[in-house]
Amino acid sequence: MKSTHNTVRAYGKGALTTLAMVLGTTVLMAACNVTPVVRPYDQTKFSEKVRVPAGNVVALETTATGNLTYECRANTPAAGSIGWVLVSPSANLYDRDGKQVGTYSGPPATWTMMDGSSVTGTQVAIEPVVGGIHIPLQLSAGTPGPAPGMLQNITYIQRVNTKNGQDFINACTQAEVGQRVVRPYQADYIFWRAS
Repeated sequence: MKSTHNTVRAYGKGALTTLAMVLGTTVLMAACNVTPVVRPYDQTKFSEKVRVPAGNVVALETTATGNLTYECRANTPAAGSIGWVLVSPSANLYDRDGKQVGTYSGPPATWTMMDGSSVTGTQVAIEPVVGGIHIPLQLSAGTPGPAPGMLQNITYIQRVNTKNGQDFINACTQAEVGQRVVRPYQADYIFWRAS
């Protein structure tokens, strides 16, 4: 009887061990099946007009921190109106580790890397951001400069994750025409190249 009791006990321990391993593996596999983090360049969260066309891949991600200078003047697109018009951007570009990798300036909108490479952007479309104080999302077609480097072969530049930049303190009226204001801003610039 003693040997049968030990056999049942050993079988019971083995079954419990197997059950624990199966359950543990199941829990581990479920934990690994987490929803992927949505990156700032995930096109599904943007409207069609500021999405990068298919056939392009991310070449570089940067965050810009700087200033936008506006001037109160006649608004050409809306004849007869007066408004704040962007006259020059100026920002430093940082990689995802927080290291400065370049600058952004204009006009024309130009991104220049520390390695000497550059790209000039031509606006394709913008998408206003809810809240009114943040600059709009933007898609620009890229024209790379002649120097080789990080921005060689860039086809599109996408501005996303914008913060501030249009938080005007003063209204732009006839009395303010010609006055300038500088507004701080932050945005992610995602650089794309053909795949």
